Amino acid sequence: MSVDEARRLAPRFAARAAEHDRAGVFPADDFDDLRRSGLFGLMVPTRLGGAGAGFAQYAAVACELARGNGATALIFNMHASVTGALSSVTDELADALGLPPEALAARDRYLRAAAEGSWYAVAMSERGAGSRLSQMTTMYEKTEDGYHIKGAKAFCSGAGHADAYLVAARSSADPTQVSQFLVPPGEGLTVEQTWDSLGMRATGSNDVHVDVTVPEGALLGGVEGLALVIAQLAPHWMVASYAAVYVGVARAAVDAAVEHVNARKLGHLPAVRSRIGRADAAVSAAHLAVMEAARRVDDQPGDAETNRWVWRAKLLAGTTAADVAASMLEAAGTSAMRRGHPLERLYRDARAGSLQPATSDVCADWLGVEALGGDPDSEGTAPRW
Repeated sequence: MSVDEARRLAPRFAARAAEHDRAGVFPADDFDDLRRSGLFGLMVPTRLGGAGAGFAQYAAVACELARGNGATALIFNMHASVTGALSSVTDELADALGLPPEALAARDRYLRAAAEGSWYAVAMSERGAGSRLSQMTTMYEKTEDGYHIKGAKAFCSGAGHADAYLVAARSSADPTQVSQFLVPPGEGLTVEQTWDSLGMRATGSNDVHVDVTVPEGALLGGVEGLALVIAQLAPHWMVASYAAVYVGVARAAVDAAVEHVNARKLGHLPAVRSRIGRADAAVSAAHLAVMEAARRVDDQPGDAETNRWVWRAKLLAGTTAADVAASMLEAAGTSAMRRGHPLERLYRDARAGSLQPATSDVCADWLGVEALGGDPDSEGTAPRW
């Protein structure tokens, strides 16, 4: 039913997408629709009022939302990443990791709030470090009644609108420990308007400056240093959760090209038909790869072959979206380059896919190193975390 709801919302998002893109503003109306639909609780267990979706169902929902507006779907992905990662910390895993009961109560509180309509942003990336946890400079220190966090984050989608922010920071006492905190908006968390981009303009991925003290319950998991552990256990949320978004953007480009070609009566041209046919095949193949990766994440999380599929999905989604959107623009002709034409916007949005971490070049390098018998963690061109 969640996929049907996403499919129902997509035309609404598409109708507003041009204005959100032109103004570069957060798609507030779309998020009102998402809240009313209950999709903020997609990844929340049913016992806490959510839909109890797995990664495959999330991927299907994200793809449909992105057919309406890729920017909206990308912000939603960040919320799903937080709620999905929290939901994946089952009681059994928590017991194995030695997490305290207070941390499980906090987990349930955050998830229940999402099912009731709260949504979360991710403040992970930093200038010069990207999303690599091992490279970040935001620091935290223990205080008498909680933690003080100070640093600057970049590319925080939905900044200034979320109900809380997942902030990753390094311990000043032990820099090898990276922890994550759920930080509410308010004093000490300020947004700097830096987002004026080529594509995905409506994500509002501005810089966030953090200088806050949070209570102990804000530390996710209740144990310091869990961020790297969770990243290794569930790399899909950091590497390939946006793959489904870019497959949806690519499919939207094919849809827009078909509508344009039919309206202009260009379908008799063999070159146009060929481009659309090749694009349809490429998007369908990328979609299958993403769904195969998602299926494996649900069935065999953390398995080496599952993680290879995660990298394949991100690589194929990013390159396919860019290639297909460019080809559809050529198939439609010069008139589709005008500002406000759906293909012009989709071309720009699609171009961001291969640049988001892990980038297409990095995913390809990891896959190549491993295929040659090496260790991507130590021999890749970029450290994974």
